[in-house]
Amino acid sequence: MLWSVPRLQPNTGTLVVIASGRSSSSLAAVDLSVRLGGSWSAVGSVGGDVPAAPDQRQLLEVAVPAGVYDGVRLGDQVEPVRIEVKGGQVEPVLLGIESGRLIPGAVYAGNDDVNLGLGELAGRFVAMPAFDLTDQAGRPFNLDAIAGKDVVIAAFHTTCHETCPLYTALLLQLSRHKQGSLMLVEVTTDPGTDTPGVLAAYSKQVGADWTFATGTDAQVAAFWKPFGVAIATGDSHTSTLALLDRHGYIRLVYRGAPKIGNDIPPSLVTTLSAQGLKQLAAGGDGWGAPDVLQALSTIGRSEPSPLAGGGKAPGFELRTTDGATVHLADLAGMPVVINFWGTYCPPCRADGCPAPAGQRGRVRRRGPLVPRRDRRPSPGAARFRPGRGPRLRRGGAADDRVREGRRHHRPQAGRPARRASPGRGVVQPKQSVDWPFGCSRLHFFAVLHF
Repeated sequence: MLWSVPRLQPNTGTLVVIASGRSSSSLAAVDLSVRLGGSWSAVGSVGGDVPAAPDQRQLLEVAVPAGVYDGVRLGDQVEPVRIEVKGGQVEPVLLGIESGRLIPGAVYAGNDDVNLGLGELAGRFVAMPAFDLTDQAGRPFNLDAIAGKDVVIAAFHTTCHETCPLYTALLLQLSRHKQGSLMLVEVTTDPGTDTPGVLAAYSKQVGADWTFATGTDAQVAAFWKPFGVAIATGDSHTSTLALLDRHGYIRLVYRGAPKIGNDIPPSLVTTLSAQGLKQLAAGGDGWGAPDVLQALSTIGRSEPSPLAGGGKAPGFELRTTDGATVHLADLAGMPVVINFWGTYCPPCRADGCPAPAGQRGRVRRRGPLVPRRDRRPSPGAARFRPGRGPRLRRGGAADDRVREGRRHHRPQAGRPARRASPGRGVVQPKQSVDWPFGCSRLHFFAVLHF
């Protein structure tokens, strides 16, 4: 989502403060201040009901001097955060609230971090619902077509002359930087006009090499429903750009017109209406290709493991679905397989972590351990019980002493799997793991050997 308000004087920007929490709560009226150059400035009083994420409530909208702020103070609580306020633009700030207090570390600034913060507070990201569309070549465009890809999706239709040509220009800019699994898509909001043939002609006209999709009125309406976009013709539709991660989760939604600059083909400029030309000259709503690319980098970024190869595995205490407690020390003398998962993760349910070829009869079925965030054994975890071990491409120990342990992990991607070498609970990098599916809740497992 992108926060948008009328333009201000160049030396000021607009700070939009919103609140959300892990659960619904309330915030008593309290003063909010921001820090610039070592000095605190009060921006107003905030308070009221706070909804559970991903819902949010706007608490304050205020003009502040442009600059880079480095802290937020809510009553007696102080949190460091980088807030860059630019002249004439809007900077959203999300406060994570629980039991009337600011959650430590839960202050997010900027469109990207605010959207990701809402997902973090909610404990999950929203999965893209199933859809059934058709691309410009008449091929099916559905969840299978985007599986394993980071996807940028723009709302548009070929008869729009205001923001739609700007979105096409944006995707042209993104296409020059397309790497790896990135997929660019424009999905019509006017399926009555935009048949596959019309989309194919439009694609050729603008020199696009990405996917355009359409369908029946019902199919297109169902596709856009999660984004709050309705079927429309002319220039009346909601301008929207959505980012999906490679596991099919909606990670970011931008609203409004993108900043294109002068990097737009004449063939698109000539299709712009007077209002479209005005949006182009004004720089849209201030966000553009660099912001989207940075967001994609954030979504797809892998983080190095905090435990170096050869380090000793840290101790842990977890609950089983039977209510028992398991400690690392209890597993001495056994190889231990730990798989990180979540009951809410569709790929986790789908893959079930099949056991290594030739080892399925030798793996003891212990069932998953409860995710770390749960206080007691979860009925969802007990129902899940896939009863299968990880599938190894090369190497790995699996015998009748293997136990499976599973716990929640924050959304990341690409962390290397780990394996133990002989020693007391020593972890070392393993060569490879073949996961048949992905998940924004990191798929990662470790093998410890005592």
